[in-house]
Amino acid sequence: MWGLKLWVVGNDNYKKMVIGILGGIGSGKSCAAAEFGELGCGVINADKIGHELLDRADVKAEVVGCFGEKILDDDGRVNRRSLGEIVFSDGEKLSKLNSIMHWRIIGCVEGMIEEYSRRDDIKAIVLDGALLVETGLDKYCDKLVFVECDYAIRVARVQKKGGFDEKQLKIRENFQISLDTKAELADNAVINNSGLSVLVKQVGRIFSQFGL
Repeated sequence: MWGLKLWVVGNDNYKKMVIGILGGIGSGKSCAAAEFGELGCGVINADKIGHELLDRADVKAEVVGCFGEKILDDDGRVNRRSLGEIVFSDGEKLSKLNSIMHWRIIGCVEGMIEEYSRRDDIKAIVLDGALLVETGLDKYCDKLVFVECDYAIRVARVQKKGGFDEKQLKIRENFQISLDTKAELADNAVINNSGLSVLVKQVGRIFSQFGL
């Protein structure tokens, strides 16, 4: 796990371009990020960092202290689905969880950006996270790429993964900035309604446009 030191930094401190990935739930943000990774980029998944932090004893204790042991599974680990059902039904509870998690996630992201910036084998850095703009992580990005995807396809993808249903998707996206706003903020966009090969071509084109 990455250290939790917080740096007050700006993009000028980094020698590598930082590319942020935006999009709705189930749009394929992580797939797009992975394709940038195949082209030589270092990929940072902010959501994965959050999941790993929940396994850390001090973080788990603080979260359980706020939401009770009912969020734990039979193995004593935080059940993210149970936790999600609680916080996405109450804005105050979500804010409380964010106050526990976000500063830690940002610290880890900053540490990874700094490390990737030093590596000669990394061409650029890709930052993938559901709440990239909402948490202010977009301030570290030189470019933003929006992953566009039809709503019905996004719902089908989420349901196939077994994470949550359409109702939960709508509830969770109500706590995010609108997709229209994300699209307006982006410098480039890819359309992810088809197969992987189509996405690969679009990511490759953007990679070239960025001069990487």
